[in-house]
Amino acid sequence: MGARKNAVPRVKQASGSKPKITLIGTDLARTGLEFVYEGILEECGACSLRKACNNLKEGRRYRITSIRPAHHDCTVHRNGTSTVEVIESPVGTLINAEMAIKNSRITYEFSCTNETCKNYDLCHPEGIVAGEKYTVVDITGSAPEPCEKGRTLQVVNLIPV
Repeated sequence: MGARKNAVPRVKQASGSKPKITLIGTDLARTGLEFVYEGILEECGACSLRKACNNLKEGRRYRITSIRPAHHDCTVHRNGTSTVEVIESPVGTLINAEMAIKNSRITYEFSCTNETCKNYDLCHPEGIVAGEKYTVVDITGSAPEPCEKGRTLQVVNLIPV
């Protein structure tokens, strides 16, 4: 059996899992939008759709891959919600160079508490949860600024295991 002409290759999702279906404010529903899920709001307590809106993992970064036609009224989002498909999105961060091995699994720990450090935002990115396991998917280079603690750091992209 030969290869089909113009066949579209299947692209493996960044996290290796199927997309999740969730709801997001219609004004935010754009393919490619990345966001960090921050948890359920108090106002959602009585809503019959709260499980569909709040089925993601708190603190993780997601990317919208497609928008479905379903629309729902919502007391939190002014123009209601739209149904979207999301995948967990890679997060850029700094780790010790010894740990920066493509396809390796690491447990991420925030090792620096110096909020005035020029690398602080890269060492504490939104979408990373301390103590959770991640896979190094890319190594993109050295730290933009030298580490104030003298460590050799690499910029990597991580996805949750």
